[in-house]
Amino acid sequence: MISEKLRQTLLAILTCLLWSSAFAGIKIGLPYTTPLQFAGTRFFISGLMVLPVALYYNPNFLGVFRANIRFILLIGLMQTFLQYALFYTGIDMVPGAVGAIVIGSGPLFIAVVAHFFVPGDKINMKKAMIILFGLSGVVLVSLGRHGEAAGESLKLIGILILVGNNIISGISNVIIALEKKKIPPLVLSSASMIFGGGLLFLFSIPVEGWSPSVKPLPYYLSLGWLSILSAVAISLWVTLLKKPGIMVSELNMWKFLIPVVGAILAWILLPDESPDWISIAGMIITGVALIFISRQNMISKRVVPDPARDN
Repeated sequence: MISEKLRQTLLAILTCLLWSSAFAGIKIGLPYTTPLQFAGTRFFISGLMVLPVALYYNPNFLGVFRANIRFILLIGLMQTFLQYALFYTGIDMVPGAVGAIVIGSGPLFIAVVAHFFVPGDKINMKKAMIILFGLSGVVLVSLGRHGEAAGESLKLIGILILVGNNIISGISNVIIALEKKKIPPLVLSSASMIFGGGLLFLFSIPVEGWSPSVKPLPYYLSLGWLSILSAVAISLWVTLLKKPGIMVSELNMWKFLIPVVGAILAWILLPDESPDWISIAGMIITGVALIFISRQNMISKRVVPDPARDN
């Protein structure tokens, strides 16, 4: 029998590996649609995929939804609508590998958010220096490539939008972890994705227009894969965030896998992308910073046990 801690670690790694494939999948599907409509369709379908399982384990699904409607809609608004509106808009402006690296810096932002809002999850001087070191990797990727000025300006805007996505992700992770009513994770993930995805799609119509048509096979393959991975990954992540004793910043450290695997998959699957030394250097710097933060968290956990973690 594996321990609960090892089980949680393996689930976190699996979730991050699933998320790492999203960058290539989005880049494959985006040429055939618009960013917000693609995101809205994906998450609405993902929520519907989780719904039968949520109903099976929670027969009183509607009762739980009505009792917690404000919180569920808040998470749908933040974690699906706002976060993925920024994510899809930003990823459409940057190469898939660069997007993977910037999004992979998310744990650094989550550590900052957790410092202010999660008891016992504070940043000390050493951790702050590591965070700044990790952010330098993002800056290196942002400024290091050369090309046409217009293209570089667009890429920089895309990177800033993805950083905004990281900040929203950090806030929503903390809100879920601090939620006290113990909403069943599958109810929360299903209802919030259906609401957030539907809202994204409706919002996209006046912003992007809508011209329904039959699309090529690559679009449907990417949409299908992205919907499945969101249904599985988000449900797993919400479940992990709501586990007793979980520290938000520690759990999110496993996301250092996302930029590495995501960039590699982008280089393998996307014909217009190839590795360059600056992207690799930024990836290494960010990854090393995340590993150092994870190690620092483990040391702090051994030296100064904090009963507030179990709240």
